[in-house]
Amino acid sequence: MSFINLFRIALKALKRNKLRAFLTMLGIIIGVAAVITMMSIGEGSKQSIQNTFSSMGSNMITIMPYNNMPMPGGVRLGASSVQTLTLDDVDKIREQVKDISAISPGVSSSGQAIKGSKNWPTSLQGVSPEYLGIRKLSIQEGSNFTDEQIRSSQKVCLVGKTVVDNLFNEGENPIGQIIRFGKIPFEIIGVLSPKGQNTFGQDQDDIIIAPYSSVMKRILATTYIQNIYASATTEAVSDKATDEIIAVLRANHRLREGAENDFDVRTQADLINTMSSTSSMMTSLLTAVAGISLVIGGIGIMNIMYVSVTERTREIGLRMSIGARGKDILWQFLTEAILISITGGLIGVVLGISASLAVSYLLHWPTIISESSIIISFIVCAFTGVFFGYYPALKAAALDPIEALRYE
Repeated sequence: MSFINLFRIALKALKRNKLRAFLTMLGIIIGVAAVITMMSIGEGSKQSIQNTFSSMGSNMITIMPYNNMPMPGGVRLGASSVQTLTLDDVDKIREQVKDISAISPGVSSSGQAIKGSKNWPTSLQGVSPEYLGIRKLSIQEGSNFTDEQIRSSQKVCLVGKTVVDNLFNEGENPIGQIIRFGKIPFEIIGVLSPKGQNTFGQDQDDIIIAPYSSVMKRILATTYIQNIYASATTEAVSDKATDEIIAVLRANHRLREGAENDFDVRTQADLINTMSSTSSMMTSLLTAVAGISLVIGGIGIMNIMYVSVTERTREIGLRMSIGARGKDILWQFLTEAILISITGGLIGVVLGISASLAVSYLLHWPTIISESSIIISFIVCAFTGVFFGYYPALKAAALDPIEALRYE
């Protein structure tokens, strides 16, 4: 029997029970749509994470304090509670590490920014002028603070768009205005270009940047720094620069050979890999859960095919009595199962693409519809049709023609 004839017979059989055929497809449709949607959300989130870190500077290196002496009970203090980095560390790295192009100490504090009767909870970052280049920030209006203003601990600052919107009236020029952070007044000398929210929903424009010396002396009253930000000359030498920084800091902290570092050095590549692996794991988990629908859909196909074989026992006996072979009957019912699966897969692909676009448009989540997710879904659909349709088809092919004709 030719494939065209098999296809026509299978199509007629499905048309006789349109509603039942559609309900059988439903599990496949939902499964394929869910798999494509979950994979597109996962791919979109990974790409968004990479874009976020790249926008912060793909060759940025972050150095954080780390307590290598556990407290009683094995608890280690967080980075914000440890004081192991100093301005001397910054100077030593600047002098001895040749593979960095910029470096900045970093301190921060959270509090209320106040202008007249308006106030806004935000964060204050104390850094050097090089910080803007390291983090790929730019100034929309005004100018950056200078090394001289750092040496004299002047109370000047740069503000993000969110801070401006919440402290000033629309159209009001913030340059030259005085705001207070806590009780300390700062003069605004520049407004940062807006960057919007990052992948994690954090507002990158909700920030005040001031000289690190001013924040250390007037806000935090400390001689230690919380972070060191550096930028490798190129992304290719980031690992080399990291090794050089570790060597310089170990020597400057007088750490014995074999002793743990009392600092932690991370590159953007490390952070991207960590976040991407977490995202991939979550995507795989969600895809596996969505794939359960395909299995349920396959079981539905098997169930319906069993019912179909039982209902059409006399038809099978009649076909066999006029010369149909067992393999012809096998292929007839197998074609029906594959047709149900493939048709459901096509509808599922359309629904999955539509759902991905809807998620991106309505929820503003990043999504990427990959060709691989569509191809994989199609392969799984075909396999599901063959796997779950084969045994009922085999049962139909094994029927005795005489017994089948006698079946009531």
